Amino acid sequence: MANTSDIKKGLAIELNNDLWTIVDFQHVKPGKGGAFVRTKLKSLTSGKVVDNTFN
Repeated sequence: MANTSDIKKGLAIELNNDLWTIVDFQHVKPGKGGAFVRTKLKSLTSGKVVDNTFN
């Protein structure tokens, strides 16, 4: 399993039985609570773009 520090633009990942490429990402470290990564993913099969958050 990969860590959130491994996320880079152009990286291909498997999520929900589909292949996605990372179009954009932002590491967010709020003052309260834990850090998380917001990503914009593009499906390699359908071309659909979705936003996803990883903790």
